[in-house]
Amino acid sequence: MADGVHTVRIAHLFPELLNLYGDSGNILVLKSRLAWRHLGCEVREVHVGERPSFSDVDLVFVGGGTDCEQRIVCESLLEEREELAAFVEDGGVLAAVCGGYQLLGDYYLMGDERVQGLALVDLYTDRDEPRLIGNVAVRSRISPQPIVGYENHGGRTHLGRDVEPLGTVLYGSGNDGESGYEGCLYKNVVGTYVHGPLLPKNPGVADYLLSRALKRRYGEGDLEPLDDSAEHAANKVMFDRMMAGTVPSR
Repeated sequence: MADGVHTVRIAHLFPELLNLYGDSGNILVLKSRLAWRHLGCEVREVHVGERPSFSDVDLVFVGGGTDCEQRIVCESLLEEREELAAFVEDGGVLAAVCGGYQLLGDYYLMGDERVQGLALVDLYTDRDEPRLIGNVAVRSRISPQPIVGYENHGGRTHLGRDVEPLGTVLYGSGNDGESGYEGCLYKNVVGTYVHGPLLPKNPGVADYLLSRALKRRYGEGDLEPLDDSAEHAANKVMFDRMMAGTVPSR
């Protein structure tokens, strides 16, 4: 990378396990949106058996997986919990989807078993029936357009009093099917159940993550505008179909 080019360093945690709904596509979006702006991107994949370091990365991404895979990841990350918590509290950017979102909290349920989480954010996840499956749309302050995608989770995530939701549910179920909220925002952490993958139809979320990462590293996070007409069109088609009731709820 040429001298003077700002570079975002991304830690992609356990992509071989946490890619249940094409979450690796989110990394491709982040890389592309940096390259289109002539900014650098360094992706460091962390695999099972490797010890991640968070001291010199700008953005950590945790995707979704099955219950079994999620537990393997949680056990690995608990060993690094102190460093990861320091990263979060120092304003490090962390994006977590579905199973990765559940790992952020104090605990989650796997069947009837209570599994210790990473306790990075004041939240917890229990379970209930039915499973929450279907399209979802969310109004959020971090995106100019509604956040659209797909959700598929048996967990019910409950936020602590001081944790801000990612947004309000316009269509679908969100965190628990009852509160009307979806996801969480804490410092520079974004947790969500929205798959799709998340970022291709929601470029505002991608730019939010990148801007925060650049701001923390370089002291400035302003991003050059891109032509997102195709992405916005895809977002609008999905959102309009949901609001019109022309897509199935699951």
